[in-house]
Amino acid sequence: MKRIVIFASGSGTNAENLIKFFHNSDNASVIQVLTNNPHAKVLDRCKKLKVSAIAFNNIAFTKTNDVINILKASQPDLIVLAGFLWKFPETILNEFPNKVINVHPALLPKYGGKGMYGMHVHNAVVANNETETGITIHYVNENYDEGAIIFQAKCNVLKTDTAEHVAAKIHELEMEHFPKVVEKLLSPSP
Repeated sequence: MKRIVIFASGSGTNAENLIKFFHNSDNASVIQVLTNNPHAKVLDRCKKLKVSAIAFNNIAFTKTNDVINILKASQPDLIVLAGFLWKFPETILNEFPNKVINVHPALLPKYGGKGMYGMHVHNAVVANNETETGITIHYVNENYDEGAIIFQAKCNVLKTDTAEHVAAKIHELEMEHFPKVVEKLLSPSP
């Protein structure tokens, strides 16, 4: 059984979707959720779904080996960033090479980089009169949103769409595609 650890910072809708998707899987399961926000709603979701959840601070993440040691104990086959807002330290990336992925709410390389997350992305897409946007699932490297692209899905942006409309479309794409891409990454090659 493949082991998934999720990092999240906020409400945890993607984390919950992944947990439920793999709940009855014979191939993989979400064994733990880690968050940098002790007040994140993802903690409540994990409690209801009976999944281990741990909150950590910046010191544990970047200055000590506390988070690395938690990950080593969990032995994840894949680390999934689902709405996780901090830059991932190279020390963790080096410990788990090609095992950390992220979902970004735009078609990278557009609208990526520091500060480009959530509504910041959707506001920029609308302000620039884009006709399409989407999601990008990519490997995480030492730079924001620059890792190798694994998968992209697109949606149209109408002239009448607000940033909130775009956010809803992106959320639908994430709910539909993110678990399937994670499953494919963890499936044995034929």
